[in-house]
Amino acid sequence: MALPDVMSYLGGNAKTSDLYLQVILARENVDTGPASLVRGVQAIIEPVIRQWANVYLGSISPSGSFAKGTANKSGTDIDLFISLRPHTKETLKEIHDTLTNRLTATGYQPKPQNVSIGIKVAGYSVDLVPGKRQNFLGQDHSLWRRKAQIWTKTNVVTHITHVRVHNRLDETRIVKLWRDQHGLDFPSFCLELAVIAALPGVSLLTGQRPGLAGRVGSVFTYLRDTLPNARLVDPANTNNIVSDDLTIADKAAIKAAAARALQANNWNQVVT
Repeated sequence: MALPDVMSYLGGNAKTSDLYLQVILARENVDTGPASLVRGVQAIIEPVIRQWANVYLGSISPSGSFAKGTANKSGTDIDLFISLRPHTKETLKEIHDTLTNRLTATGYQPKPQNVSIGIKVAGYSVDLVPGKRQNFLGQDHSLWRRKAQIWTKTNVVTHITHVRVHNRLDETRIVKLWRDQHGLDFPSFCLELAVIAALPGVSLLTGQRPGLAGRVGSVFTYLRDTLPNARLVDPANTNNIVSDDLTIADKAAIKAAAARALQANNWNQVVT
């Protein structure tokens, strides 16, 4: 469906601004229900993963933005978390490398990312996230961080719960769309934590919860003024500083883009 001609100044009619953003959210809505067609990609790629992992495969399950409710139709369609058993012999780097090689040999064109490997499956964009379970008593996993060339401990179940409990899904989806449309290097989990940090509660200016446009504007203010020096911590591991995944150049680019968003005359200059 085409967007209606609904534009307003950022400081103008709040209801019109909110409507503009709500129409975008409706256009970008992702069906995450049990009958969702995108869930079918797991059945397609699972035989390749099982053959690669052999006896070390624990489980494969949807994760990331799809499971958190922060996915957009124009972004990655689904993240699949590959849980390997604790006694897996390969190092975390070898796990990434051998999975990438197996995908290539099977005819896919894998794109190594930070903690995931991106592929196309039946026309859908899929991020595979392999991790080694630390023990059988909990859901803590060790993941390879390609950019830092180091491993980290985390818990994807905790991540999903953390994002859903804070209920900033609409704001996060708008900011993710803005990120993608402006070509910013801003990892999704770091972005999700930044939105939560930017919106801790009621508006300090009005004493009331502002509309969607006002809340997104508050996120842009946070990204411009606070993110460059912020310390965003993984709720599943306080030793993992998620904001460290952003380089100085990344932070500068996000700050500049957020400043431009706040100076825009209307919302269609910010996100479409």
